[in-house]
Amino acid sequence: MLTLFDMPDSGNSYKVRLAATHLGVPLMRVSMSSRDGSTRAPDFLARNPIGKLPTLGLEDGRHLAESNAIMLFLAENTKLVPADAYARAKMYEWLFFEQYSHEPAIAVRRALFIYEERRALATPERLAQLLDAGNRALTVMETRLSANNWLAGEAFSLADIALYAYTHTAEEGGYDLGLYPGIRAWLDRVAGLPGHIRLAD
Repeated sequence: MLTLFDMPDSGNSYKVRLAATHLGVPLMRVSMSSRDGSTRAPDFLARNPIGKLPTLGLEDGRHLAESNAIMLFLAENTKLVPADAYARAKMYEWLFFEQYSHEPAIAVRRALFIYEERRALATPERLAQLLDAGNRALTVMETRLSANNWLAGEAFSLADIALYAYTHTAEEGGYDLGLYPGIRAWLDRVAGLPGHIRLAD
């Protein structure tokens, strides 16, 4: 069985669990925290030299890091990766967008609110900058989702899983999702799919 080293309250870990659930792939979970130093321990660094979660352990002893890479590994040749070349490329586009434009604002601002040890970094200037960057990312998503059910192509894909993970908790970081009706409807569609699991599951 595949082993997922994950942090239960991490959106990056959650999206791997959500993808695996939709694919019917069983995972043995080893819950850890990047905040207690355990991901810097030698035994974990031997699995993932970057020292980050999630990390996937394969049955042959190899390991794979980076949440979107793990999802792509799990979903290769499945319904979660569009068969059409253009739709598939759009899925990759959204995965890159999530890591470079969305997560660094949405997830980071949430972390400044919910993790006590990070609150000293929550200066008014930093919060304002993250709010602006996050709203720009949400506006990009709204443009697509105000006219389409899914982010890439005509079906639910890894793009939706990747963006759902931190978008559905954006209000914990002070974002007003009421400004984005297309996103709110999309969040409901994702949560209503058979096999959906919550962050806390």
